[in-house]
Amino acid sequence: MAATIIDVARRAGLSTATVSRALRGLPNVSESARARVQQAAEELSYTVSPIASQLSSGRTGAVGVVLPFVNRWFFGQVVSGIDSVLRAHDMDLLLYNLGDTRVHERFFERMPVRRRVDALIVLTLPLSEDETRALSSLAVPVAVLGEPTPPFWNVRIDNSGAAATAVRHLVNLGHRRIGLITGAAHDPRRFATPILRRDAYRTALEAAGIRYDPRLEAMGHFGIEEGAAAMAQLLTLPEPPTAVFAESDEMAFGALRTLRRMRLRCPEDVSVIGFDDHETAHLMDLTTIAQPVVEQGALLARLVLKALAGSHEEPSDTVLPTRLVVRGTTGVARRDAAPGVPPSPGAATDSGTGTRGARSPVP
Repeated sequence: MAATIIDVARRAGLSTATVSRALRGLPNVSESARARVQQAAEELSYTVSPIASQLSSGRTGAVGVVLPFVNRWFFGQVVSGIDSVLRAHDMDLLLYNLGDTRVHERFFERMPVRRRVDALIVLTLPLSEDETRALSSLAVPVAVLGEPTPPFWNVRIDNSGAAATAVRHLVNLGHRRIGLITGAAHDPRRFATPILRRDAYRTALEAAGIRYDPRLEAMGHFGIEEGAAAMAQLLTLPEPPTAVFAESDEMAFGALRTLRRMRLRCPEDVSVIGFDDHETAHLMDLTTIAQPVVEQGALLARLVLKALAGSHEEPSDTVLPTRLVVRGTTGVARRDAAPGVPPSPGAATDSGTGTRGARSPVP
């Protein structure tokens, strides 16, 4: 049977209170008493309970992570970045998945993280004023991934600027019928990321003098299957797009599958650009907007740990860079065939080193 603090106190001939203070390195314990406690603990192979130590210090040794979709690639990568930093500092991670509106509301009604975490990281969840106040009432460091949410630390990318870069790339290739596969579902929580990317798509079209056509937007729900269905929907239009911007690489993967099954070539018939630089994107030769997904999580973790270490820095808004990665799924718009119509088997194609079709310079 494992030794207890009572056994150590008996062996050392001291009170349990004195033994507890000595083991935790607290003051008001003589050096001789501390030595007796140490010797007794070693003889009994006694180790301090981490839970008891944390409770006595007021710390839990855990950081809470609140996210909306635990099963999506993006959030898995962000959590991986958070976990790598926490593990290096012997901190635990508690995950809270707010998968729908009902669970979201219940979380903020009950606040199950109270007294269970030393800090909190919130991933892309839209927060009302009441919810922001509820998080502030926890009196622990809070960091948010997504749009600025005072008074918390904030880490994000420029979603609007990055999406505009994607659309400009297609415009520079001569495309005028540019479709969008969006994740901006009619979720009552109104997630900012898909809305910002969708709005940037519309603004970039306007800036290029291209008339907005709502039929060129299709819902992809950030999934491969949904992205495939969205591309199929776009290709049924009387005038299908010659290029498509998918708000995530996974939706772009689905779009590419649909093109392949319909025997349309990419980029010769339809160009496709994604967003994320998923680890599979280079295998699919997908042109995309790269964002530092894992690094965003790691930075969030470093910020809350810095605050726990006693930093008095004011919460900040950190914007990490994105970049256009041109691969083989975007090319110059075709002028010799109707959009969405596959060419004859003998039609000529442009050739290049490991890619297909001509490309514009990076805008």
